[in-house]
Amino acid sequence: MRVTDIQIQTQFLNSIQTLESGLSQTENEISSNLSFTSASQNPTAAGEVNNYDQALAQNEQYTTNAQSAQTRLNTESSTLTQVQSQLQSLRELALEANNASLTGSDRQAIAAQAVQIQNSLVSLANTQDGNGEYLFGGFDTSTQPFTLSSTGATYNGDQGQRQVQIAAGQTVTDSDNGSAVFEQIKDGNGTFTTTPAAGNTGSGVVGATTVSDAATYAAGDGDYTIDFTAPGTYKVLDSTNASVATGNYTAGDTISFAGVQVTLSGTPATGDKFAVAPSQDQSLFTTVQNLVTSLQSSGSGTLATTQLNNSINSALGNIDQAITHISNVQSTVGGRLDSITTQLSVEGSQKVQLQTNISSLQSLDYASALTVLDQQNTTLSAALQAYSQTEGLSLFKYL
Repeated sequence: MRVTDIQIQTQFLNSIQTLESGLSQTENEISSNLSFTSASQNPTAAGEVNNYDQALAQNEQYTTNAQSAQTRLNTESSTLTQVQSQLQSLRELALEANNASLTGSDRQAIAAQAVQIQNSLVSLANTQDGNGEYLFGGFDTSTQPFTLSSTGATYNGDQGQRQVQIAAGQTVTDSDNGSAVFEQIKDGNGTFTTTPAAGNTGSGVVGATTVSDAATYAAGDGDYTIDFTAPGTYKVLDSTNASVATGNYTAGDTISFAGVQVTLSGTPATGDKFAVAPSQDQSLFTTVQNLVTSLQSSGSGTLATTQLNNSINSALGNIDQAITHISNVQSTVGGRLDSITTQLSVEGSQKVQLQTNISSLQSLDYASALTVLDQQNTTLSAALQAYSQTEGLSLFKYL
C-alpha cells in the first residue's frame, strides 16, 4: 500500500497531539497535586474517594453540630453558676432578715436588695446565646422566656428540649427549658412541707424538718395536721382526721410521726395547727417574691414576728432546694459537655483517617510526576524535531 505525504503528516500530527495531551495532563496533576482530576482517569479510585468525601462531609457536619451544642451548653453552665451565686446572696439576706434586732426599715432595705436579685435572676433566665436565641425557651428560642409578674415571673416558653445530632445514632440536648430549670423545684425539704395555719396565735415557729423513714411516709397519704389541743399537748391527724400520734411538747422538741420529723420552737397556743403535706413544684421566682412580700409587710409584736420567722424559715428551705436543683441541672449540663468533648476527639481522629485515605488514593507522587514530565517534554521535543525534518523532505517542496 502506498503511503502518501498527507498520511505521514497526519500520523505525525496525531502522535504530537497525543504527546501534548499527556504532557498537559501531567502538568495539571503537578499544579493540582492530584494523581487524577476526573473520574475517567481512574474510575475505581475515584469511586472510593467519593465515598470518603461523603463520609468526611458528614463528619464535618457532626463536628459543627457538636461545637454549636458545646457553645450553648457552656453558656448555660456559666449562667447557672451565676444563678447559684445570686441564690446564695439571697440566702444570706434571708438569714440577715431573721435577726430579731432589725427594725422595719432595715427589713425594707433588705427587701429592696432581694428585689434587685429577683430582677437579676429573671435577666439570667432570659440569657441568649451568640446567635441571639434564648437558652431557656425550649423549642421557642425567639420569645423571651420569662417576664416579671406579681407572683414572681411568668414562663412564656414551652416544655421542649432541642436535640442535636453529634454522631451517627448519638444526639445531645443543647439546652434546658426554663420550666424545668426555674419552675420545677420541690418546695419544703423536697419531700414534704410544714406550714403554720393562718389563724395561729401562739409563737410556734417551724424549724428543721427531715424524713426519718421515706417508706413509712410514702405509705401514708402525705397529708397530716399537728394540732395543739392544750398547752404543751398535741396530736397528729391524717387527712381522715384519724389520730396517728400524740405527745407532750416543750419548745425545741422534735415531733415524730409517719416517718417524718418536725422541729418547732416557741410556744404554740391551744388551737394552733401546722399542716404537713407532700412537696409541690414551686417556681424559683415565687420563692423570691414570697420572701420579698414577707419582708415588705412585716409588722411589730410577737405574732407578727412569729409569722415573719415562719415565712423566712420557709424561704430559706425553698432557697436551699433551688440551689440544689440548679446544681443538679448544672451537673447534667457538665455530663453533656463531657460527652461532646469525647465525641469531638473521636471525630477529629476520624477526620484525620479519612483525609489520609483520600490522600493515599489521590495525592500525587510529586518526584515521579516531575520525572514523567521531563520525559514527556524530551519526547515531545524529539517528535517535533523529527516532524520538522520529515516535512522538509516532502516532494511538495519541489512542486
